Amino acid sequence: MSQPLRIRKVAVLGAGVMGAQIAAHLVNAQVETLLFDLPSKDGDPSAIANKAIANLGKLSPAPLALPQLAGALVPANYDQHLPLLADCDLIIEAIAERIDWKKDLYAKVAPHVAAHAVFATNTSGLSVNALSGVLPEQLRHRFCGVHFFNPPRYMHLAELIPTAHTEQSVLDGLEGFLTTTLGKGVVFAKDTPNFIANRVGTMAMISTFHHTARLGLGLDVVDALTGPGIGRPKSGTYRLADVVGLDTLGHVVRTLTESLKDDPWHAHYVVPAPLAKLVEAGALGQKSGAGFYRKQGKDILVLDIAKGDYRPSGEKPSDAVQAILAIKNPGEKLAALRASDDPQAQFVWSILCDLFHYSAYHLAEISNSAREIDFAMRWGYGWKQGPFETWQAAGWKQVAEWIREDIAAGRTMSNAPLPAWVFDGRDGVHGNEGSYSASGNSLSPRSKHPVYARQSFPDPLLGETAKPGRTIFENAGVRMWDGGDDVAVLSFLTKGSTVSDAVLDGVQEAITRAEREHKGLVIWQYSEPFSYGADLKGMAGFVQAGNINALEAMIANFQATSMRIKYALVPVVAAVRGMALGGGCEFQMHTARTVAALESYIGLVEAGVGLLPAGGGLKELAVRAGQAGGDVFDNLKKAFEITAMGKTSTSALEAKAMGLLRQDDIVVFNAFELLHVAKAQVTALSESGYRPALPAKVPVAGDIGIATFKANLVNMLSGRFISEHDLEVSTRIATVLCGGQVDRGSVVDENWLLKLEREHFFALAQMEKTQARIGHTLTTGKPLRN
Repeated sequence: MSQPLRIRKVAVLGAGVMGAQIAAHLVNAQVETLLFDLPSKDGDPSAIANKAIANLGKLSPAPLALPQLAGALVPANYDQHLPLLADCDLIIEAIAERIDWKKDLYAKVAPHVAAHAVFATNTSGLSVNALSGVLPEQLRHRFCGVHFFNPPRYMHLAELIPTAHTEQSVLDGLEGFLTTTLGKGVVFAKDTPNFIANRVGTMAMISTFHHTARLGLGLDVVDALTGPGIGRPKSGTYRLADVVGLDTLGHVVRTLTESLKDDPWHAHYVVPAPLAKLVEAGALGQKSGAGFYRKQGKDILVLDIAKGDYRPSGEKPSDAVQAILAIKNPGEKLAALRASDDPQAQFVWSILCDLFHYSAYHLAEISNSAREIDFAMRWGYGWKQGPFETWQAAGWKQVAEWIREDIAAGRTMSNAPLPAWVFDGRDGVHGNEGSYSASGNSLSPRSKHPVYARQSFPDPLLGETAKPGRTIFENAGVRMWDGGDDVAVLSFLTKGSTVSDAVLDGVQEAITRAEREHKGLVIWQYSEPFSYGADLKGMAGFVQAGNINALEAMIANFQATSMRIKYALVPVVAAVRGMALGGGCEFQMHTARTVAALESYIGLVEAGVGLLPAGGGLKELAVRAGQAGGDVFDNLKKAFEITAMGKTSTSALEAKAMGLLRQDDIVVFNAFELLHVAKAQVTALSESGYRPALPAKVPVAGDIGIATFKANLVNMLSGRFISEHDLEVSTRIATVLCGGQVDRGSVVDENWLLKLEREHFFALAQMEKTQARIGHTLTTGKPLRN
């Protein structure tokens, strides 16, 4: 099937934590969704589903990209609403991990499933072939596993697990739907216990528990060692267990215990005694308020296993081990860890050695190739590198010898030998030709599914190199290039894609070249962020040196660049993912169109450092308010609030609601498809005879608008909600948005508004309190309220 499934309506069976959040992400993607659960014994029969929908607004991180999307979810119950399944194109079962409960539910719903519909289970590790056995024969070919990871909105991974009977067309269609519509990274898994990510991830946790006890380390120290220092999330291991739920973790371990009796690691597939004791006491982690960690007032306590009680957390790794973990060369780092006598270093080497050993031994059994294991751990667990990438980066042959020596010396959790393929003269398992498949003893190339034609630069594995395109123009700040088509791309070269003088000059030069030689221009970065905005450190240097002329020249050039983007004779499209702050936000506001990944965090945040947006952002908000029709002052209220408070959107959909994206801007759920969609927008605009808008004439709120905003601000100051300097900054923002001290309803042009931006920006930049805010932010990374 070359196209994604044409899915109009989905039913999610089970309104628990995962089911409700899967349903939430479906409505994020504008998919009609029914959320089923058991009928309530009293009152509203769908009360359980309704409560789950209400609870979505209380979860953090937020499952819904906009809170009001909760209203799009349709609550349902199994007694009354099973006939509604006949209208659903996809049904996802997400009830508790009890095979008997799942089979009972399947028998109940199967008669109501439409003949064309796909039926999937979100099981985290039960056999999908065993589950399919209860289904009618005519439904089995449309049944498979689709395993989302928690939280479903944010975790990129979706494991797709076929049964022996699943039709290829169903799998192809689901892969397209999951990839483009829901923004997922699809990994095909074999029907083995816990599939790929939870199989390897659970073993990594078991190994961590084992070596924590063996070496007598504190849980908070272990979390520090198994966090960013080895390329994993800051939650580490024990905090992650609390988030997952200790009862859930215990269930996943027991699945391995019961299903893998002949596995060389089977002796370790047991629930650790401290974990079992916590579960028995009802301390299930975050959801119960206590687990390995417990909050007491403002303090976070951690379990001291030896004493059986909690103590204050915060113990750090030793200086020696922190120094080893800071080593940049992966091979040198692993060598130093292995050679060290420090118990913490021995711990880190031991868990990595176990991980490499286990992944290599089980590769043929659980995965089609090494690619699936590495992507599963990166996308499902948030690791920067998968186990094979980490091994390959450190020197494949040397690490293999170290593991073999440790197995022989009895220092590993299992004495199972490494497979022979590990020593077949290879330098790794990933390269441009593909990733090693142990089951096929060959290199497995990337999928040729048509959906991946939309990913010009897919998420790369170590050893893969992307085609960089043909360079058209390059300076110290930008690179302009093309991929062999008629659409040019501009990428920033500065750290954090900040806007420097070289970036400003480069953008203008790129537009001039695009007008001469291309259909249009896409501003796109190779990785997040889109842009952190203007170079704050450089601007602070100008002020501290008293070089106001240089600062004035930079701001004037910034505004000129924004206007050059807006009035280019070819369409300029911004492809935004991650942070687009300050000047980054202003650039995209001036483009012909923005294509934004769902997880785009967009804001005009200058007020936080005592400044105001001066790259045309306030001007553009004033223009939009003036052109929206109705009362200009009313239209400005939201714009004033978000800029005075320095608000950042929590999603691209919220950025639309805030007015920082336009309603006709495009939201893309898979960030790896951004460039493809942005280029398509350039082409569509160009083929439609694109012309930039005529210069704007803007009705403004004037002096009365300024006075009204200031009156509200004075009240906030009286109530101590804002500081004196907040009042100063916010009043100046209001002045620019309202068009200055002119009569209400006056019509001004964009240059007038830009002049106001510059005037008030320079006044703030020279104030002592603004300079203190800038200095504090550059030093600490945090805002200062003064």
